[in-house]
Amino acid sequence: MIAAVRGEVLVRRPDHVVIDAAGVGYRLTVSAETLKAVPAAGSEAFLHAELIAREDSLALYGFASEEERDLFRLLISVSGIGPKVAIAALSGGSARELMRAIAAADAKRFQAVPGIGKRTAERIIVELREKVAGALEVEVALAAAEQGDARALARDGLVNLGYAPLEAEQLLEGLDAAEPQELIAAALRKAGAAR
Repeated sequence: MIAAVRGEVLVRRPDHVVIDAAGVGYRLTVSAETLKAVPAAGSEAFLHAELIAREDSLALYGFASEEERDLFRLLISVSGIGPKVAIAALSGGSARELMRAIAAADAKRFQAVPGIGKRTAERIIVELREKVAGALEVEVALAAAEQGDARALARDGLVNLGYAPLEAEQLLEGLDAAEPQELIAAALRKAGAAR
């Protein structure tokens, strides 16, 4: 399987690029978002790739980031979404924005994509919401841990204590403290008072 392509950009079109890697020109279908990251012809480029084998064809898709490639894989796992429609969906914004739209159940964001109707947009939300929300939660937790964000760390602590992420956010709403432990204690007092 071809997982990545590095080489000189030979052709750069609105829907695809051709990259010369060791004398072989690879045609990769790309989203508008990935195309922004591909330099002009003659420059070197690196793209993550996904090879789709069908009975009558082999198609190579290129992505500027692993995150976008992973979202592409999730999208094509949804019934009714093929690679071309997934690329069109990815052209509508960054992978992170689209993941947030899925997590927020923003079906209208996907209905704007050619080839995706109301039912298919709703199917995307239903089938991918939990997978995407989990990925976003991990991302938020890692960012919070790196930054030392007391509120995010407290939220994670409450989730580890058995609260749902939304419940944890509601318990932390309106609380203010510098340390995560203080926020957790205050949130638990708030939860106890509500019962």
